[in-house]
Amino acid sequence: MTSDGGIKIPSRLPLLLSHEGVLLPGSTVRFSVDSPRNMQLVSQRLLRGTSLKSTIIGVIPNTRDPEHDTDDLPTLHKIGTAGIAVQVVGSNWPKPHYSLLITGLCRFRVSSLLKERPFVLAEVEQLDKLDQYTTPATEGAAAEDEELGELSKKFYQAAVQLLGMLDMSVPVVAKFRRLLDSLPRETLPDVVASMIRTSNKEKLQVLDAVSLEERFKKALPMLTKQIEGLKLLQKTRKMNPDNEKRVLSVRKGGVFPGRQFNLDGEDEEEDGDDAVALEKKVHGANMPDAALRVCLKELKRLKKMPQSMPEYALTRNYLDLMVELPWSKSTKDCLDIRAARTLLDNDHYAMDKLKRRVLEYLAVRQLKTSLKGPILCFVGPPGVGKTSVGRSIARTLGREFHRIALGGVCDQSDIRGHRRTYVGSMPGRIINGLKTVGVNNPVFLLDEVDKLGKSLQGDPAAALLEVLDPEQNHSFTDHYLNVAFDLSQVLFIATANTTATIPPALLDRMEVLQVPGYTQEERVEIAHRHLIPNQLEQHGLTPQQLHIPQETTQDIISRYTREAGVRSLERKIGAICRAVAVKVAEGHRVTKTEDLIPESPTQQGGKTLSSLSLCVIIRAGTFKHKYNQNTMANIETIKYCIQYIVKIVDQVTVLILPPAIYTSTYNGRVIREFLQMTRLIAV
Repeated sequence: MTSDGGIKIPSRLPLLLSHEGVLLPGSTVRFSVDSPRNMQLVSQRLLRGTSLKSTIIGVIPNTRDPEHDTDDLPTLHKIGTAGIAVQVVGSNWPKPHYSLLITGLCRFRVSSLLKERPFVLAEVEQLDKLDQYTTPATEGAAAEDEELGELSKKFYQAAVQLLGMLDMSVPVVAKFRRLLDSLPRETLPDVVASMIRTSNKEKLQVLDAVSLEERFKKALPMLTKQIEGLKLLQKTRKMNPDNEKRVLSVRKGGVFPGRQFNLDGEDEEEDGDDAVALEKKVHGANMPDAALRVCLKELKRLKKMPQSMPEYALTRNYLDLMVELPWSKSTKDCLDIRAARTLLDNDHYAMDKLKRRVLEYLAVRQLKTSLKGPILCFVGPPGVGKTSVGRSIARTLGREFHRIALGGVCDQSDIRGHRRTYVGSMPGRIINGLKTVGVNNPVFLLDEVDKLGKSLQGDPAAALLEVLDPEQNHSFTDHYLNVAFDLSQVLFIATANTTATIPPALLDRMEVLQVPGYTQEERVEIAHRHLIPNQLEQHGLTPQQLHIPQETTQDIISRYTREAGVRSLERKIGAICRAVAVKVAEGHRVTKTEDLIPESPTQQGGKTLSSLSLCVIIRAGTFKHKYNQNTMANIETIKYCIQYIVKIVDQVTVLILPPAIYTSTYNGRVIREFLQMTRLIAV
């Protein structure tokens, strides 16, 4: 490899065919290898070789390796770059392939092909001096003529001008400056063309320029183009001072000396401007001094850390979370007690104890603005509205609302978060909730706090002790953040069905408010105020299509629902709405009541079944009558059904029958005949 004329490359080189990038002397490029001939070159030459000579290969640009080994070899590009493979990485997913990191050495010309299989081997002619990249600038070999010297000087000045427009604090720029001063000037076109943002076609023109003069002429316009682009970018930044951007952006996976300069505006915002933008966000987050010191320390580490390190992403995610947390952002409370009372009364019927407690909190807040948020615990049977009243309290106060479901939680990390030393660590639900709402004084609903579990991962109920203690939660420390966060302005509302399963220490930190079940009169009022209008809206019905009297609602409550809340009542009303919706959708209509009145009764002292249907539709279950048992023996069964009639204004009627009515075949037959003649619906 050595001779009197300097360092020489082998005269026979295996060729790597590439159509993706262009390797220039003095640059480093990563190539992905998955074609048959290139795979054979790696496996038989690079992986089996034991000498330095075996790692030198030729890279032919602008040439695609055929997908099959039996296909003919395409025409090779005449000029290539000899390079040394400094890294080989293999993988079997999604298919077998290699990743090669190759540093360019010098140009060569393909003289002849020696063989095409299993990989391409060719006789080559070296075109550049290999030692020019290791010789100091003061020891250049040949004297330059006048024209070449002028081009070299002009190119050097343009490169210095480009460096003056870039940020010298960036390591890549500083390294570019050192290369500019140390390398011979005849190597500058290759090095600069590989570092600035250029297309493969432009790089190919520089590679094909064998003479040094032609090389300078090809690379100088590219350098001038970058300078003009930077000037335009700086001019735009001066016109828009609010949208400040740094000029330099560093793109991943670049070339020698390891990166590429990206002067494109869009990529600049993503990469090069990251550290500055993040630092501005850290200073603008108004976080406490302790948290600010931690963030600045992590930011300093992030700037020195390569993006390829796994810890880079972890540190960046941590800083993003610290910036997004509402350290000083809060909403202004609505302290109008009259408006709050009206809103609570409109949202919920009864619950006087809970409403009175909220109004007391508002009254104290008017007198003392620095009041800590209370820790309330609503204890009551299911379905009485504990969760929904929490939403109403948030609307009354004008605060953000966030619900945290604690049923079945058995890991304390769900509350306190994971330490950042673990893989996949994340903050706890409290910190995540604050990040979601974006303010530091929301209403947090800790739902089903009596159903917390316990496991080997710790006791979440014990982790809640610090959260729900007004004397401690002003400095709540999440394991992921590792800095204190003030939770004293958060209004915590816990819900439970019983206090028997809540640990005494946790129960002692909460103000327990018992929520009793509703009486029958309260359930009737709730049904007509909230449940029926809600179900009508959900099923696409209007009040003109369905009207349920209070007497019918009372019968549904007393005969079909036996609960403290109103969930079963809502389901029964939904069943009625669905049955009516089917008939309305089918277009069923009953003739007007006037058409149902017979001209004369057919039975003396009694009523026919047709006249009975008229009375049922008109009176809607309140028809009081005397029947002649001689004319209709089964009238007692029908009388039993009348009290379950629900009237529909557009002449469709629903008959709600209890299961006991079908206990005998006789009753069932009578009811079926009754429904057929009166055009009713049984559910």
